[in-house]
Amino acid sequence: MTDDNSDLSYEQAREELVEVVRKLEAGGITLEESLALWERGEKLATLCQEWLDGARKKIDAAIADD
Repeated sequence: MTDDNSDLSYEQAREELVEVVRKLEAGGITLEESLALWERGEKLATLCQEWLDGARKKIDAAIADD
């Protein structure tokens, strides 16, 4: 897992988030591993939301220009 989110595209962050969720749902990992995955998932979810918010702003701006 990459700790630096700055170079992840939306698609990359979303795919890694899906993998984090899959691992957490599968279980069989230690509490420490689960917590680390949860924290990574939170960061990835925030990054995805930032990408979506940015896209929404661009769309709103384009609509306002019309």
